[in-house]
Amino acid sequence: MTATLPPLGWLGIIRLGLVQTALGAVVVLTTAALNRVMVVEHALPATLPGVLVALHYAIQMLRPRLGHGSDQGGRRTPWIIGGMAVLGLGGVLGAVATAWMGTALVPGIALAVLAFLLVGIGVGAAGTSLLVLLAARVAPARRPAAASLVWIMMIAGFVLTTAIAGRLLDPYSGMRLVAVSAGVSVIAFLLALVAVTGIEGRTRAAPPASARTAFGPALREVWAEPVARHFSIFVFVSMLAYSAQDLILEPFAGTVFGMTLGETTRLSSVQNAGVLAGMILAALIGTLSGGRIAVLRGCILAGCFAACAMLVVLASAGMAGAHFPLREAFFALGLANGAFAAAAIAAMMQLVSQGAEGRQGVRMGMFGAAQAIAFGAGGLAGTVVLDLGRLLTGSAGGGYVTVFLADAGLFLVAAFLALRIGRAPRRQTSAGNVPPLMGRQQA
Repeated sequence: MTATLPPLGWLGIIRLGLVQTALGAVVVLTTAALNRVMVVEHALPATLPGVLVALHYAIQMLRPRLGHGSDQGGRRTPWIIGGMAVLGLGGVLGAVATAWMGTALVPGIALAVLAFLLVGIGVGAAGTSLLVLLAARVAPARRPAAASLVWIMMIAGFVLTTAIAGRLLDPYSGMRLVAVSAGVSVIAFLLALVAVTGIEGRTRAAPPASARTAFGPALREVWAEPVARHFSIFVFVSMLAYSAQDLILEPFAGTVFGMTLGETTRLSSVQNAGVLAGMILAALIGTLSGGRIAVLRGCILAGCFAACAMLVVLASAGMAGAHFPLREAFFALGLANGAFAAAAIAAMMQLVSQGAEGRQGVRMGMFGAAQAIAFGAGGLAGTVVLDLGRLLTGSAGGGYVTVFLADAGLFLVAAFLALRIGRAPRRQTSAGNVPPLMGRQQA
C-alpha cells in the first residue's frame, strides 16, 4: 500500500525518471522527425505537422479525466504502463502514416490524425499518473531535486533518441522510418515497464470514499479550490510565455545578426545549457530549504523577473549591433527559464495533495492540462505576434522587438500570479474556524 511505504531514495527517483526518459524518446521522434519528413521528403505544407502537433496537445485536455481514473482505482502504475502502451502505438502509427503519405496522401493524413491523438492520450495518462506517484512517494524535502531530475532525464531522452535515430534513419525510406519508430517505441515501453515494476507496492491502495464520485463533480470540486485554481492559471500563463520563445530565438539570431544555420543551432545549445543550469540551481535551493513553498515561490518570482528582463534586453539587441553579447544573453534567458520551470514543477508536486483527499489525480491533471494547452498555443502565438509586429513596424527587426516585449509582459503577469502560489485567500475567521488550506507547508 503506497501510504505505508517509506519515501523513495535517489535510486527510486531515478527509476521514475526513466519513465520520463522513455516518454520523451517517443514524443521527440513523433513531433520532430516526422515533422521533418512531411515537410522535406514529402514536400507538404508545414501547416500539416503544425496542426498534428497541436492536436497532440489539445487532446491532453483529458488529463484531469485520466487523473480521475487513477484516483478511482487507487493505483497509478497501471495508468503509467497503459499510457506508455498507447503512446508507443501512436508513435508507430504516426511513422506508418507519414510513410504512407508518400503514396496515398489522404489516407496517410487520416491515420496521422489518429496517431497523434493516441500520442497525446498516452502522454496524458502516463505523465499525469507518474507525477502523482512521484509526489506521493518522494519526501517533501527532496521534491525540488526530484522535479528537476525527472525533467532533465526527459531532455536526456530527447537528446539520446535524436542522436541515435538520426543515424539510423539515413538514407531515408518509409520502411526504415517505421522500423526505427517501432524500435524506439518498444524499447521505451520496456524501459518504463521495468522502471515502475514494484515501485508502488503490491497492495491496492483503497481510495477514500470521497474519491468514488463521477468525474464532473470531482473536477468542479477541485476547480473550486482556490489554491489549485490559482496555480492552474499561473501554469498556463507562465508556460505560454515559456513556449512562445521556441520558434523565435533562432530566426531572430539569423535575421537580425546574420548568423548561419550552424551558428544559430550552436546558440540554441547554449540556451539549453542555461536551462539545465537553472534547473539544477532551483533544485539545490529548493532541497536546501526542505522544499518549502515560500522558497519555491521565491525561485519562481526570480526566474520570471529575470526572463522578463532578458527579453527586454533582447528587444534592444538590434540597436547594439554586432558587439551585443548574444551568447551570454541566450544563456541568461535559459538560466531564468530553467529556474522558474523547475521551481514550478516542484511547487506542483507540493500542491497536488493540498485540498480534498482522493483528488490528487484530478488536481495534477488540471495542472498538466493547463501546461499542455499553453505549450500548444505558445509557439503559434509567438509566430502570430511576430508577423503582426512585422506588419505594424514594416521591418523584421521591429517584429522581433514586438514579440519579445509581448513575451516579457506575459512573464510579468506570471510573476504577479506567482505571488499567491500556495496561499489560500484571506478570510475573516473566528476561533476554531481556521481556513482548511492554510498550513505549515504554505509558510
